[in-house]
Amino acid sequence: MSNPASQVIAERLSAIRHQLKSAQVDAFIIPRADEYLGEYVPERNERLYWATNFTGSAGMAIVLTDNVVAGKAAIFTDGRYTVQVPKQVDASLYEYLSLTDTPQIQWLIDTLSPGAKIGIDSRLHTLAWFDNAKALLEKHQMSLVELASNPVDDNWHDRPAPSKAMITLFSHQGAGRDSVEKRLQVGQLVKKQGADVALISALDSFCWLLNIRGGDVPRLPVTLGCALLASNGDMSVFVDLDKLPEGIHEHVGAGVIFRPETELAQALSDLNGVKLLADPNSANAWSQRLALKGGAKLIAGLDPVALPKAQKNSAELAGMRASHVRDGVAVSRFLAWLDAEVANHHLYDEAVLADKLESFRLEDPLYREPSFDTISATGANAAMCHYNHADGTPATMTMDSIYLVDSGAQYLDGTTDVTRTIAIGKVTDEQRKMVTLVLKGHIALDTARFPKGTSGQQLDALARQYLWQHGFDYDHGTGHGVGHFLNVHEGPQRIGKNVNNVALLPGMVLSNEPGYYRANEFGIRIENLVAIIPCEALKGAEREMYQFDALTLIPIDVRLIDKTLLTEFELNWLNNYHSQVFTTLAPLMQGAELDWLKRVTKAI
Repeated sequence: MSNPASQVIAERLSAIRHQLKSAQVDAFIIPRADEYLGEYVPERNERLYWATNFTGSAGMAIVLTDNVVAGKAAIFTDGRYTVQVPKQVDASLYEYLSLTDTPQIQWLIDTLSPGAKIGIDSRLHTLAWFDNAKALLEKHQMSLVELASNPVDDNWHDRPAPSKAMITLFSHQGAGRDSVEKRLQVGQLVKKQGADVALISALDSFCWLLNIRGGDVPRLPVTLGCALLASNGDMSVFVDLDKLPEGIHEHVGAGVIFRPETELAQALSDLNGVKLLADPNSANAWSQRLALKGGAKLIAGLDPVALPKAQKNSAELAGMRASHVRDGVAVSRFLAWLDAEVANHHLYDEAVLADKLESFRLEDPLYREPSFDTISATGANAAMCHYNHADGTPATMTMDSIYLVDSGAQYLDGTTDVTRTIAIGKVTDEQRKMVTLVLKGHIALDTARFPKGTSGQQLDALARQYLWQHGFDYDHGTGHGVGHFLNVHEGPQRIGKNVNNVALLPGMVLSNEPGYYRANEFGIRIENLVAIIPCEALKGAEREMYQFDALTLIPIDVRLIDKTLLTEFELNWLNNYHSQVFTTLAPLMQGAELDWLKRVTKAI
């Protein structure tokens, strides 16, 4: 263990173990998630990184005390991180295991003896996970113990300070409705589920309800906190009161009380006799168990804000469309620059390319930050579908290869997410074939018409069918919901193979992103965001029908297309799409960039 970073981690593990012994528990589980259970974690809450040195976005560590198995700890990650884990995490400190192939609770059962006590911080796990883990352990005479304090927090002496970013007021005009109207609507949904109060634990949910945004979480414009919404629309919001801006009480309207986040525990304990609606799959176990101990009756149900938030109104959609036009210009200018540089044999590394792309977005006064870490991947790196150049040494692109860039932006009027796959010099016939199969799937989904009540799971095969016919597939979902200047990965709607029976509704925004990945060679993805709109063109339709309307307007690289594999319908789609891209973006571009746009959107 010559590495100084490993020495630091060894000392931290020792401190954790010392505390576990004092608490008389045999193991402690450290998930990547924080108490808000969102996708993105503030630096202050990167507990898994602190304990392991692992920077990935998904994972879990389990530390055993010395008196159980001397010096044993394990880190569980998924297939995205098999290359990264050995580079970041010392094998003499942690065993590397698969998040998917080695169930963590089963591993504990196999490793420990009956009577073992497993410590957790119940703020960092959902209630569904807690109940399942508890039941499994009890079958083997083991117990799950909620620790009074987190050993990571207790030993993290240089822990970053909490964010002091002020809450910002999001215009009612941009939101299309004021907070009172939203709270009354969602309150009715709470009542309909037989509850008196709902626990609103998702950060984007309570920010959307109040028409506020914040700067506490990277890539997600929210403030940290939690809320209780009564069925009459009244709301208690638990946040850092120092972050409240002037005029917030008038902005949110009657019926909202702001309280310090430290008072949440007492408020939950005081819900005696109250029927509390909470989502066991997204809200933390700590909050629901506290309410239960206080005498509340838990009603399990989906976050009542999720569906109203997902169905964008006309004002929200107008913002999404406007931000996508400006984003289309920024990304197109980047692609024009890239083509010119490659033509002059100027080749850059992935980090430089990601920064260059952001430089074009930064010229927009409404731009705030990326909506996720840009996936800037050249050659074989693009075969890792969630690759992040920041996790290692960024690779430099080479001639006669493929470059994949998946990026998005948070603008004050909308959120974007787009992937383009670009030819760098010459490409092979095989690569063209694979890109064309992906494009055919993209077109099939984009042009789908479907009746009211259809879920994304029912549409997923449309995007995969051409790959399937040739014996290929991809391992990620085909589409995720997207928020309005909020979460780039928004539920509950999605398009994927796995069971999700949420019906697709007008106003929802989703991604359309089929792909293909050949290990150690190349990766392909073509992603646009689309809005669901009523299908007016069908004459004599017997059902209420919907269709997709593309928001993303950015050229698709025709150098990667094998025209002979496209039907006349598909060719017309591509040419019509490029005509729309040119008509929309041309008035906002000039000079060499406009000449490039004209060339790459020309009908083929």
